[in-house]
Amino acid sequence: MYRTKFFDHLILMAGVIFMLGPLVVAFTTSTHSAAEIHTNGLMLSIGDDFTETYDKVLFKSGGFTGQVTGLTMAMNSLVLGLGFAIGKIVLSMLAAYAIVYFRFRFATLAFWLIFTTLLLPLEVRIMPTYKVMSDLSLLNSYQGLILPLLASATGTFFFRQFFKSVPDELLEAARIDGAGPFKFFIDVLVPLSRTMIAAVFIIMFVYGWNQYLWPMLMTTDERFYTLMRGIKQILQVWVGSQIPDYNEAFAMAVLALLPPVIVVVVFQSWFIKGLTETDK
Repeated sequence: MYRTKFFDHLILMAGVIFMLGPLVVAFTTSTHSAAEIHTNGLMLSIGDDFTETYDKVLFKSGGFTGQVTGLTMAMNSLVLGLGFAIGKIVLSMLAAYAIVYFRFRFATLAFWLIFTTLLLPLEVRIMPTYKVMSDLSLLNSYQGLILPLLASATGTFFFRQFFKSVPDELLEAARIDGAGPFKFFIDVLVPLSRTMIAAVFIIMFVYGWNQYLWPMLMTTDERFYTLMRGIKQILQVWVGSQIPDYNEAFAMAVLALLPPVIVVVVFQSWFIKGLTETDK
């Protein structure tokens, strides 16, 4: 039995090392100068340029206009991630609530029509969506970055399944107490859905935070660049002595990892409950 436990832990440790290894190498490499990285490649030791590199990435203005900083791009990514997560949760809950509780004709058909949008990835509808945003003068704006992608078939599916598992006795009790549809939704369903909200929030926040293609098309103004764009731009724009600033690119990649990691760590228990809990 002890031998089995030893090998189980060995396998788990190997998995952790396999997953964390690239992240550790990215961090250690970012603490060296660009010249060292260009000469020696990836580094496993901690260098002497940690403070200088991360200070430059966060606070030094750069880019084509010389006005954008890493902190600005991080804030844009945060706005995009939070906007995606909160907007998708609100719309998904309202759509699922209408489908489950209002029982209108063709409600099931409406749900499956929403669900089939999963078969249409962003790349398929990106040009007509871009045209609509352009006609509405929403290019280079947070509204243009967030609004077109708020509809979520995945979120609607999760909340629909959750609402269908809520006992009908709660609805009957709410009616007896004189609660209308809105009060039942706010006072009963939303509190019951906390774990599911947390699970969907993590998924949608990470999805929004990691967006690259849509922000690249929607923004030409560097004030709205996100960290995902910054990692690409830094190798093209922030150049010293004809050597790309690899250390800054690695540092920005490390910084881009932190908010999703923090969100997952904070909400992980709720995330697991939201996806596995069956008793309401």
